[in-house]
Order: sequence, then structure tokens, then C-alpha cells
Amino acid sequence: MKTSIIIRRITKVAIALQLLVTVTSCKDYLNIDNYFDDEFNIDSAYANTRYIEAYMWGAAAMFPDESNTIRNNYTPGPMATDEAINGLTGTGTANIYYGMDFVTGNITPDHYGANGTLNQWGRYYKIIRKCNNVLANIDKPQDMTYTDRSRIEGYTRFIRAYAYYNILIDFGPPILLGDEIVNTNESIEYYDRPRATYDEAMEYICEEFEKAGVLLPTTVGLLNFGQPTKGAAYALIARLRLIHASPLFNGGAAANSYFGNWTRSSDGLHYVSQQYDERRWAVAAAAAKRVMDMGMYRLYTVPADERTPILPANVTSDPNFYNAYPNGASGIDAFRSYSDVFTGEAVAAINPEYIWGRNTAYLNTNINQGATPPTLGGWGRFAVPQKIIDSYLMDDGRTREEARGSTYFETVADLPAGGVYDDLFTTQPRNFSGYPMNSGIYKMYANREMRFYASIGFNGAIWQALSSTTLNNHTAKYFYQEADGRGGVSASSPNYPLTGYVIKKWNHAYDAINGTGARQLPKAYPIIRYAEILLSYAEALNNLTSSHTVELGGQSYVLNRDADELKNSFNAVRYRAGLPGLSSMQLASRDEVQNQIERERMVEFLWENRRFYDVRRWGIYEETEREPIIGMNPDGPDRESFYRRVSPGTSSFLTRQVDKRYVWVPIPRAEMRRLPSLDQNPGYN
Repeated sequence: MKTSIIIRRITKVAIALQLLVTVTSCKDYLNIDNYFDDEFNIDSAYANTRYIEAYMWGAAAMFPDESNTIRNNYTPGPMATDEAINGLTGTGTANIYYGMDFVTGNITPDHYGANGTLNQWGRYYKIIRKCNNVLANIDKPQDMTYTDRSRIEGYTRFIRAYAYYNILIDFGPPILLGDEIVNTNESIEYYDRPRATYDEAMEYICEEFEKAGVLLPTTVGLLNFGQPTKGAAYALIARLRLIHASPLFNGGAAANSYFGNWTRSSDGLHYVSQQYDERRWAVAAAAAKRVMDMGMYRLYTVPADERTPILPANVTSDPNFYNAYPNGASGIDAFRSYSDVFTGEAVAAINPEYIWGRNTAYLNTNINQGATPPTLGGWGRFAVPQKIIDSYLMDDGRTREEARGSTYFETVADLPAGGVYDDLFTTQPRNFSGYPMNSGIYKMYANREMRFYASIGFNGAIWQALSSTTLNNHTAKYFYQEADGRGGVSASSPNYPLTGYVIKKWNHAYDAINGTGARQLPKAYPIIRYAEILLSYAEALNNLTSSHTVELGGQSYVLNRDADELKNSFNAVRYRAGLPGLSSMQLASRDEVQNQIERERMVEFLWENRRFYDVRRWGIYEETEREPIIGMNPDGPDRESFYRRVSPGTSSFLTRQVDKRYVWVPIPRAEMRRLPSLDQNPGYN
């Protein structure tokens, strides 16, 4: 949410007010605002429209940068899942990457990482209180027009709902305050109140987003990219409704296993419903369909040109595969269509796939820094497990297992009779869509789908770094004691990929950290993009067994498991990736469609902070986390020994824990002591 344009237009007094608002400490929702120094009193914020709007944007400015999912982060993020790992620890048992702290059991109600940044509970309630102040005083400015009032109310309701949203997904059910502004100097009985149930919180937050959506603009200007829109409000509703319909929160075995004994101490109600309700899937489908019907969003694509690789031949599983996009995969460059969304090549402010996002330096200063090889000035340690590599399909849509022994060779056992070890490596270089590949690449990395090349840095991959005239077109070598591998910097350096892979998703061909002329393209982080809406719609439809009519925002939606609707929504994402869509055999099986959706979300949203929530809402968190993290062998000094699958032998890996309590971050101990009726999340003391 950008405030710079507004702030430049307000008076010097309002600027001072804004600064005071932004830097106010935020400990818990009981603390009364200390917004002003002796020169101001709180009524100054409501003196005119500009002041109250600046006050509102001051609340918005308190949200963490959503891209900060790795270090100094506000959420467990990728490092707390099976899609990322690193071996760097801090002092003692702490890890500077708080997601790793989370999965190693170091996050407790008393400890939230080295700087405590996983504890955002109090910050969100500070935002909520500011929003309640705005709504309570919105009619005070004498110069406020009806248009001003609608705009400010819409943004304020969105900001408040987004604060509750963040509490709900990371901490579980919040304390709902409604429009109340909590008084000061009251007895403890006044402040003490219980948490809402999950259903109560979900309904309240979605309703607030609905109210905001009615008032918010459908678009914002280029300079205001990052401010929420109607589409952002409706897309977050779609995300929440899908979570609400999912097994962990919708009765059945998963909900019972995790929350069957968790009841509210004040009245005995289950915090999470133990009764399955299929209608929730219909509501989720309707919420996604509403965003689709807005007609404002689409998947970003780049037209094919002479550099675009030809689609693989003889694909028969999908008869529409060779049709022109969006009815097939032809006519677009799949690599650039996906890669440009993240690298800064496509301008996010006008990208039709960005429903809501923000400009951020973090993707360059942290994510790219952490992935770039040490030879080029990076850390080279933001590793991706082998499981992710295996989840990418071949370029013709086959799985790794289906392709073994034909075009895909991984071990000597995969070779045809008479094959030799050298046959496991490519003999010709390639260059497609501006992406160069050396010869001698391990065949496990050959002929993969385009999202693999757009997202993964592997041994032998080229880091172009074209803005530098002295350090460019570097081939990363992760063998033991190579410059970018283990022992390359020093014997004890953590600057190497534990698994032999790093995240390359936000790296542009021109991005360079060191060398003459080194520059990095500015980048934006997608908080929610259209691909998620399409896959959410497909997943929701797939779970329907009968027809449902849903009223949403004055519109009536009739939902059922319409095979064509499901296929078209899902296949749009696959076609953009250059892959065939669902086969008729896959489409006939609900379980198989769910499997395909789970695979698709894993690779499509890699390191976009969706995996942490997906595996939990599906009720498969323990299953996925118990799978051993595997990678290539960082102690292998040559090809034969490096390309052996091993478990990384680091303290960060060996102490990973799997426990039901890790569905959510714990409520801070200080809050538990202040509020006797506040129940802790299950599994935490």
C-alpha cells in the first residue's frame, strides 16, 4: 500500500503526524495509542480529510512487506515447508531464517526468532485499533465529500480485514473487536475476552472484505500500484473461502485429528467445526468465479518468436494441446510467459495477472542475494529440495517416473542396455527463449517443463548477469570445493546449496551483484495473482458432488462439478506453462484431479508463500513434512559422486520436527497472561 503520493500532497503538520503514526510501537491491542507529542492531540487527525486519510495510510504502512518470507519475516514462509532449506544457523540454536526456527521447534510462546519478528500479533491489533479510530471519526472532517468518505471507508475496512486475515492464517482464530475502540484505565475484566471460533472469524473477515470491495476502486494508477482494489478484496475472499472449505477446517478426519478436542473454555464450543459442509466448496467456487467474471485479469503471456522452442511432438493425452493459446499451448513463449512475471521484465503495475502486489527491494537484496552463486557475489545457499525438482513435469507433460528409461536418465540403472555413465549427460548446448544451457548437463535437467528452467538453479546452469561487463555468463558448479560448492569459499562457509539446487525464480538475465556495471532490475512481489484464482476454482468445483446455488454480492451462481469448467480453468495454467492439460482419464477421477492440483500449486507458486498454508489446509502437513529432504551430494567432488541422492547432514535438517501444533504460530505468552479467557493454540503450553 503506497503512501508516498498522498504524503507529498499534505501539509507539513500532516507529515509530522504521519511520521508519528508510523513509528508508534505496537505491543498488544490493550495499549492505548501514543500517537502525538505535546504539539498535537488525537483530534488533529480528524481536522480535515487529508489528515484522516494520512492517518489511515499510517495504519497500512505498519503491515510487514509480504515478500519478507525468508529473513526478518512475519510468517513462517518457504523455509518452514518442504520447498526450501538452508544450513545457516545463528548463535546457539537460533536460525536467522525464522522458517527454519519454526520447523526445528525453536518458536514458542516465549520466543519468536532472533528479532521476534514472527510475533506480529500485537502489530495487527495496533492496525485494527487505528482503523477503528478512523471509522469512528470519519464524519468529523468538515471538508469531506461523499466520494472522499466512501474511498476512505473502503480502504479502512480493507486494511482492518487484512489485519484480521493475517492473524487468522498465522495465529488461528483472533479476538474480534468489531468497531470497538478499547478504552484505557479499565479493570482487567473489561479487557478480558475470548477468541472467536474459526467459523465466526471467517465470516466476519469475509464480510468486511465484501463491504470494502463495494467501495474500493476497480483500478489504481501506475503510481499507486500496491494500493488495494475491488479485485484484491474479492480475491482474498476467494482464498479464504477455499481455506474454509478445505479438510483441515471443514469436518472429517483431518479436522477431528487436529482440532477434535480443542474447545473454547468460555462456552465449550469447538474452535474448528467438526461437521463437514460441502456447500463451503460451492461458496469458494463462487468467490473465485466472481473474480474471473470481472474480466480484468488474465494470465500473463508473451507471444512466441524465433527463439521459442517448438512444442514436443506426439502428445496424445490432450487433443487441444496444439491449439492456439488460451485453447492450447501454441503461439506463446512458455518460458518468458512465466519467468517475466517475477524477474522484473514485465511491469507489475500493468501486468493483468497481478490482482494485488507490491514493489519491493527484498527480492533483490535477500532472495536473489541468497541464491546467486558466491562467484558472482551471492550467498548461494537458498536451497530447493529434490522433491520439488521431481515434481516438475517433462516438456511433453509426462512425469519423471513415466519418462524414465526413454528421454529421462537419472542413474546408471536408467540407461538402456550397453549404456555408459557418460550417457547420463547431454552432448549439445541449447538456447531457447533467451535461456542458454551448456552441454554436459545431467539429463535429469534436460527436456523439463519451462517453469523448471524459470525457477531452479542447478549444477551447470548459467547465470547470465548481463548488466556486468566483467562477471557474466557464469556456469555455477556445485561440486565439492568448486568455487560455488561446499568448501569453495572456506571449509566452514554455509554459502553453498545443501541440495545442489537454488531458487532462481526472481533472477533476471541482466541481474548482477558484482562486476563493472552490475545492476538488478526492480521487482514486485505478487500477494495474489490470477493463476491462484483459476486453480482455486478448479479445486472447489472438483469437490462438489451435487448442484448448489450461491448468492454472492447480489449475483447468483449455480455450481456443480462441471467437467468443462474445471478443465478450462485448470488447463489455462498448464497451457501457459507449455504443457498439455488434463486427460479425460484424469478428469474422470476426483482424487486424480486433486493430485494434479496439488502438484500444480507446488510448482506454480514455488516460494510464493502458498505451500505452507496449502499442505495444512489439505490435512497432509504431517505426511509431506515426514518425507525426508533429499538432494544431490554436496560432498561429491565429481559427477559420479555428486549426482547421488542423499539427505543433507546439517544440524538444521536433523532437528526438524513434525507436530500438529505447527499448524499455527503460538499466541504470545504475554497475551495469555493478560487475558485469562484467551485459549492457546493446541499443542502449545
